[in-house]
Amino acid sequence: MAQQKSLIELLPEVVKNGKREVEKILSRLESGNRMTLQTNEYVLPSKDQSGIFRGQMKQTDGGEWLNRLCYGDNLFVMQALLAGDEATGLPSLRGGIDLIYIDPPFDSKADYRTKITLPGGDIEQKPTVLEQFAYSDTWKDGTISYLEMMYPRLALMRELLNEQGSIYVHIDWHIGHYVKILLDDIFGKENFTNEIVWQGAIGDTSNKNKKFIKSHDTIFFYRKNIGGVIWNDVFQEYGETSLSLYKYTDSKGKYRLAPIDNPGGGGYVYDLGFGEKMPKNGYRMPIETAQQWLKEGILIAEKDKVPQRKQYIGEGVRCRDVWTDLNSLQGNENIGYGTQKPEKFLERIIKASSNENSLVADFFGGSGTTASVAEKLGRRWLTSDIGKPACMVMRKRLIDNEVKPFLYHAIGDYQREAFQSSEYKKIGDLSQVVLNLYGAKSFSQPENTQSNIGYTGNNLVVVDSPNNITNAAFVYRALKNRENYLGREWNKVILLGWNFSFDISAALQQADKTKIEVIVIPPDLLDLLKKKNYRDLVESGQVRFSSLQYLTIKPLIKEKGNSEAEERITVELENYVLLSPDTIPLDDKNKAAVQRVINSNPLDLLEYWSIDPDYDGATFRSLWQDYRENTANDSDNLRVVRRTTLNVPRKLYGNRKVCVKAVDVFGFESMVVEEI
Repeated sequence: MAQQKSLIELLPEVVKNGKREVEKILSRLESGNRMTLQTNEYVLPSKDQSGIFRGQMKQTDGGEWLNRLCYGDNLFVMQALLAGDEATGLPSLRGGIDLIYIDPPFDSKADYRTKITLPGGDIEQKPTVLEQFAYSDTWKDGTISYLEMMYPRLALMRELLNEQGSIYVHIDWHIGHYVKILLDDIFGKENFTNEIVWQGAIGDTSNKNKKFIKSHDTIFFYRKNIGGVIWNDVFQEYGETSLSLYKYTDSKGKYRLAPIDNPGGGGYVYDLGFGEKMPKNGYRMPIETAQQWLKEGILIAEKDKVPQRKQYIGEGVRCRDVWTDLNSLQGNENIGYGTQKPEKFLERIIKASSNENSLVADFFGGSGTTASVAEKLGRRWLTSDIGKPACMVMRKRLIDNEVKPFLYHAIGDYQREAFQSSEYKKIGDLSQVVLNLYGAKSFSQPENTQSNIGYTGNNLVVVDSPNNITNAAFVYRALKNRENYLGREWNKVILLGWNFSFDISAALQQADKTKIEVIVIPPDLLDLLKKKNYRDLVESGQVRFSSLQYLTIKPLIKEKGNSEAEERITVELENYVLLSPDTIPLDDKNKAAVQRVINSNPLDLLEYWSIDPDYDGATFRSLWQDYRENTANDSDNLRVVRRTTLNVPRKLYGNRKVCVKAVDVFGFESMVVEEI
């Protein structure tokens, strides 16, 4: 039996494959086959406190940077950032980022469930399918899989850093030493700057733990180039011993007496004229400096004594590479996120390696501490996370902090990327697989010339491409097909889609519900097909299709405003139709709890809702928001408010389109547009 290779023996293969993947990604960008960011929202933070919208309805200034929160796999997010996107005003960020901090997951046994508190009690949601595949792929072969995941991501981060940029990689004992080898290869061993030891959470202290108690993480600090970097001295507070040395005081403050001899020997030799003793190793400064210090009262020179310099107490001790002073969240900072880091911790990193208006990035955004602190320090920022719950936490936190307007993006091409890396060469071949998995039959040839259309009973079934975002126009075409496909009228058309645009809810509400049904193709299907034959999937019943969720609102009310230039718009939620709990990653007990909420009051499932009172049909501009935990208006931290009135500029010409978007506790998004 062949002996299994060690990690050290496997590392060259990790590096080789990682470099090959990065070359492929960069060449694809050069060829024009690019990832894009889909803009879900332009968020102007304005929490519901009084029920009246007080913000300004202004357009974004052309050319002005907008901070960005991105939902999706950071490998795809970084490709989109490298490519740039004129549609969202995003230039290519290759060489455009000043500082990157990342805190990637580093425990293969971590519990990635999300606790959700509903009015009827707590439930636990398993990771979304995208998260599950990300985590399972990351750890499928243990540490080696993790390193394979990290190499191309770290390499793309280097592409994004500018020449004076820095990266901090937060890691722990599980795989830290192996990650450092990758960092040495990617950034160059000569650009390794610090290994920072941070005393964070204390590990197992029980008697059964027969080893030293784990109490620190490691942060590897690299620069893209060792010269010409951004650096600002940061300070740690004085300890009691250090403070006790500053026992003298004058008009300038507290000071200590510091030696002025040259510690290495061979110092300057001269006489100051006070009959003072010469330092044993000579002075450390030239006589011109000593005379200036005498003039300023900094140097004390007396007869028969070695001169000393006044060293005044400063901001603290220049920061060392062992941090024991930042080990807890302060005040009301804790938002209940498992891996949340203290703001003071990120403040130290951001202050040291960036300047005001520098661009700071975090590609494992988590609770949003990096973006939140960057904003407070006057830096620009972008952050991303593959977890929908994490993105929801970040969005709420940023709104709570009343940050500047920012864009909320998603990767619009995930399924396209998955399709391009699949075994299917033609869209028609994949469509046939999807039809079979759904239980539909294909038409015989040459009767049917469209391989994405089948039937079940007297219902027509149409499959959209993973390269497309299914929108209202596709709905209308499907309805036309229902009327006369192959020369006959069908009872209903069932539309199967991968990705959906926000205008589809409005199209469905206008359509005859008995004539069309929109079904969501499972987002993990292409990943499943890589691992299993589709015939096995049919037999196992593992693939579950679900109905598209949607939101409804009551008729809008328009009234006169506080002045001739204003009008008041009242928006009230009516109902939220959620897909079946069977399609959500929950166990049976939690599914039953969700079903009870659906039966009693489905609006209790909403996590967040926002309004664009003058929707242009392209970019949703979130000018008003409310979410659970915002208790300024209704003191109910488990429900959103259901009704609000906005005082908005009067619209002099044409109809006003009001767009309402909602996100439920599971991260599913819905949008409805009403015209008045």
